[in-house]
Amino acid sequence: MLIDSHAHLDFEEYGTDLSAVIERARAAGLVRIVLIGQWREGSSMDGAAAAIELAKREPQMFSATAGIHPHDAAQATAEDLVELERLCSDTGVVAVGECGLDYHYDRSPREVQRERFALQLRLAKKLGKPVVIHTREADLDTAEILQAELGPDGGVVHCFTSDWAAAQRYLSLGLHLSFSGVLTFKTADAVRDAAARAPLDRLLVETDCPFLTPVPHRGKRNEPAFVKLTAARLAEVRGISLAEVEQATTANARRVLRLPG
Repeated sequence: MLIDSHAHLDFEEYGTDLSAVIERARAAGLVRIVLIGQWREGSSMDGAAAAIELAKREPQMFSATAGIHPHDAAQATAEDLVELERLCSDTGVVAVGECGLDYHYDRSPREVQRERFALQLRLAKKLGKPVVIHTREADLDTAEILQAELGPDGGVVHCFTSDWAAAQRYLSLGLHLSFSGVLTFKTADAVRDAAARAPLDRLLVETDCPFLTPVPHRGKRNEPAFVKLTAARLAEVRGISLAEVEQATTANARRVLRLPG
């Protein structure tokens, strides 16, 4: 029993075999997949709407979010922000995001990223929903903005790829940490250290598919069924059974994202 807490199944990589991908997820024991709807070039907030529509077609398997990724912060318009609030107001949308800061690629100016991140945190607070947070090479600024703007509904730092010091900052704010296939990568010792130390009741697992395919499938398209490999590595890192990880991460995802049982 597992939940993939972060997937992009509305992307074109699944245009020809989505049904087979979903069936493999079920066969692997997944009980829910959270579809991350986001602004996309050429479609604006229609990209998020596509994820929401997919979730509505199979509500027993999917939930959805909506947000503006930091890569797209500079391209999103005032009209997009209005549309984002409309989408996030839908009762079927469980969280605002992914939103945050990405200082690795800097595809949007950092000041614009910070402004859009704060706006989305305020939106989540207004709607009484959690947030799904993207942060890369920006932990100090991310934590500072969260300290000022995070609402009582908390949220998830998705695809956690930093160290124990950063993890402690996020945990102190009441956030959950979600681990992806990066946990299986040879060079991810700092990530595994944080995963070993963090409280089990604050951990989730995800694929971030089609990206970050776990070992031994690196180089291939990622898909929700592979989240079991990340869960198994998490169990190994913590010295507990896979069943314990499955039970804990599923319960945590349902709690923080208010997913159906």
